[in-house]
Amino acid sequence: MILFRKDRNLNVGEVILTMKGIDKSFPGVHALDHVDFEVKKGEVHALMGENGAGKSTLMKVLTGIYKKDSGSITYEGNEVEYASPKDAQDAGIVIVHQELNMMGHLTIAQNIFIGREFMKGKLIDDARMNKEARKLFDKLNIDIDPTEKMNRLTVGKQQMCEIAKAISHDAKVIVFDEPSAALTESEIDELFKIIRDLRDKDIAIVYISHRMDEIKVITDRVTVMRDGGYVGTLISKDCSKDDIINMMVGRVIYEEPKTESNVPKDAPVVLKVEHLNAGKMVQDVSFELHKGEILGFSGLMGAGRTETARALFGADQKDSGEIFINGQKVNIKTPMDAVANGIGYLSEDRKRYGIIVQKTVAENTTMASLNHFMTGIFINKKKEKEVTQKYVDRLQTKTPGVDQLVINLSGGNQQKVVIAKWLVRNCDILIFDEPTRGIDVGAKSEIYRLMNELVAEGKSIIMISSEMTEILRMSDRIIVMCEGKKTGEIDISEASQEKIMNAATLRS
Repeated sequence: MILFRKDRNLNVGEVILTMKGIDKSFPGVHALDHVDFEVKKGEVHALMGENGAGKSTLMKVLTGIYKKDSGSITYEGNEVEYASPKDAQDAGIVIVHQELNMMGHLTIAQNIFIGREFMKGKLIDDARMNKEARKLFDKLNIDIDPTEKMNRLTVGKQQMCEIAKAISHDAKVIVFDEPSAALTESEIDELFKIIRDLRDKDIAIVYISHRMDEIKVITDRVTVMRDGGYVGTLISKDCSKDDIINMMVGRVIYEEPKTESNVPKDAPVVLKVEHLNAGKMVQDVSFELHKGEILGFSGLMGAGRTETARALFGADQKDSGEIFINGQKVNIKTPMDAVANGIGYLSEDRKRYGIIVQKTVAENTTMASLNHFMTGIFINKKKEKEVTQKYVDRLQTKTPGVDQLVINLSGGNQQKVVIAKWLVRNCDILIFDEPTRGIDVGAKSEIYRLMNELVAEGKSIIMISSEMTEILRMSDRIIVMCEGKKTGEIDISEASQEKIMNAATLRS
């Protein structure tokens, strides 16, 4: 089903890019099955589908990261095929990736202009790069110091730097791959202003997103993919959320808020944190977690939620505070101490902290429990594969086999591998930090189902989320933070967006 409308963008703008019959296979995976796609000058064209549908693969073929097996790409009237992302950038096609590709030890300005540095004689002109980077940030209306090291930024600010880097190219087509996944509401508003400004300058925007609410706000058309194939194209203003979901998954997805806690009144406290302090972002934080509870942590970006979790897990050093597990005081100085005490942590940055992308699904799944798979000094590969297959089946992970490299999986399926790692370890307390970041609506539903199954089995979950609908749908109780401090504690039966936002902006 292909629908068109006549409006400023679609009537005036001519087609700048056409992909026709694109086919791409990897070992055991037919990633793209003769896909068609086009984008016009001055339009924002959404590309949607479940994780593994082929969206990112299609864009990687476009920008020279992957070589297509067949099909054609026509850009500005000429058939093209780029050998590398640099060739595509030089032609005016730029991609902002979902997974961050910055170099942490370099400054922000050095990252933005890497490979095309300004020179002063034979030396790199850092002063000019800092000046040009600051201009970009002024345009983005965000406060970031270009001389700061990249690894000191939050995931959200790193993502904004990726966007600034893309805009710094003289682009005619910009592909945004989940650009808002790690951004705050105010940062998303600024991003949309920038996208509208780019669209008004006749730049073509391909916008990959799983956030349904964004589609009508920022896009003109929506193309949907499923299982590597083209499903159809809709006009954004004329279609509903249900229309898109049905095309994406072929089934109904229900997302209703929880109205009351599922935790029994007499459920024991499995984790107690008292007066936890860790730098400026964790100040005198205290809370309890009950058996079988999903404890939501809400707040704006920079509220200190992730920092609290990292201090609890031993990933960051705490300054003071006490931690009790099942009533017993524990001393957690390292992640190994946390794991030994039955705590698992799913980081918001799965690529950096959760998985090793160049290792297999089986190797990643068992890495936190490797001692259970050892026979003498050797790994029992048969047992490793059997256990991994069990969790591939349980989590419905889309992979041709447990020997597949994790780098070849979609973002949502990579997240499932991280979850499997901690389930194999049989941790009683699980910290889910942005568990559905960059995951489509169908995969989200599967993650939610799994979380509910885990707490029904007696596991306990701390869930950090920037999505209000997720907090209200999954939490039994909600802890709200602002500027490193706990500013609210709300039972789900009394929770509302207004109450949470009031607490999230309650500065001391």
